[in-house]
Amino acid sequence: MSPATKVCSRSELSPSAALRVVVDGKPIAVVMDSAGDVHALGDTCTHGDISLAEGFVEDDTLECWAHGSKFELTTGKPLTLPAYEPVPVYTVTIVDDEVFIDPTPIDRDSLAV
Repeated sequence: MSPATKVCSRSELSPSAALRVVVDGKPIAVVMDSAGDVHALGDTCTHGDISLAEGFVEDDTLECWAHGSKFELTTGKPLTLPAYEPVPVYTVTIVDDEVFIDPTPIDRDSLAV
């Protein structure tokens, strides 16, 4: 596990928008879901070279603004076409309102399906 990097304060996030950050050269979308949980997933849509952070957050999904693919926040799995490949997801830790992200993607086999 790589050292986690502070990317923002939790108070900077809202359930209606994603925040794009770069950790160890990797673009990552930081998202707060409707329950207030914070998620981090790869910021590049697997259908095209589009920033997912510019998309739409709805409940537990992040939708690409260009072609409408929706990705599940917890697994990175695409729920709608045209994307069919998942985006990576990253471990988020919150300490005293500060959001930290480990830049090593979570092993897909350990994710809930």
